[in-house]
Amino acid sequence: MTREDFEELVAEALDRIPPELTRLMDNVAVFVEDEPPASDPELLGLYEGTPLTERGEWYAGVLPDRITIYRGPTLRMVERESAEEGEAREGVVEEVEITVVHEIAHHFGIDDDRLHALGYG
Repeated sequence: MTREDFEELVAEALDRIPPELTRLMDNVAVFVEDEPPASDPELLGLYEGTPLTERGEWYAGVLPDRITIYRGPTLRMVERESAEEGEAREGVVEEVEITVVHEIAHHFGIDDDRLHALGYG
């Protein structure tokens, strides 16, 4: 899957986030990178920033939070789990959506334990 195709899947996953939630998102940008840091080669996504639940009066004039979705590990993971190409594409679509929701949830202050309990881990 090309990077352009993968970026489109990320955009589509973002479009499926309910508008009442996207209106609450504040000062966050979403990026696609090919590979995660070498220290965590299987990382599918990463949220870097200050969750909405931890922002206070001091929160002003800061750079946007950053959500990064990693293409390489997502494609490799789905490829290992899929028997056919059509199945692989559907797997990528599903995994991208799960990862996007997972990282946005961190922006809202939801931790990994809760996300795993909800099926987004």
